Amino acid sequence: MKGLAIVRMGVDVPYEQAWTLQRRLHARRAAGEISDLCLMVEHAPVYTAGKRTLPHERPADGTPVIDVDRGGQITWHGPGQLVAYPIVGVGDVPAYVRLLEDVVIQVCADVGLAARRIKGRGGIWLPADAERGRPVRRLGTIGIRVSRGVSMHGFALDCVNDLSWYNRLMPGAVGDTEVTSLSAETGRRITVDEVVPFAEKRLAEALGAEPYEMYEEDLA
Repeated sequence: MKGLAIVRMGVDVPYEQAWTLQRRLHARRAAGEISDLCLMVEHAPVYTAGKRTLPHERPADGTPVIDVDRGGQITWHGPGQLVAYPIVGVGDVPAYVRLLEDVVIQVCADVGLAARRIKGRGGIWLPADAERGRPVRRLGTIGIRVSRGVSMHGFALDCVNDLSWYNRLMPGAVGDTEVTSLSAETGRRITVDEVVPFAEKRLAEALGAEPYEMYEEDLA
């Protein structure tokens, strides 16, 4: 069985730092110099805008936004949110997106939540709850780039983050619906540290790989 190196970058990691590392590792993976790996990170607070972001979806108060080369719309990353960047070989892009969606859905199930896809909307969702008067809620997002047969960017899953960061985004940027987190939905504090082992296991299983830990300094 092939291996999948897991690199835990830590917390409050500046987005530009992780993006620079992604680009360097992507080039090395595409050149066949390294094998598949995945960066796991909690970013310092940041808004990033994918290629589908419309001008009116950006923060109305002028908050800075980093434009990035992934698909998808604008979103927020920050403490309490798990962000995973698989840098892996990809043959079928739509199938790979579905694979990442399945991974996040399985991770949600690991903590007791039945998340799912919603047709016509990107991301991972909880269904509407008519008894409690709650609409569908978004738990996570997918945004990738595949170049030279290798992926960049990946998925984000809200664990115990401050959801008020999303309030600065225009409604269309979050699908005209609520955003939520694993902690908000389960009623208990679910940290990124608790979720990472599930994410590592589910991603490796989906890729048919065996996960193993690698340190950032070993990537030099």
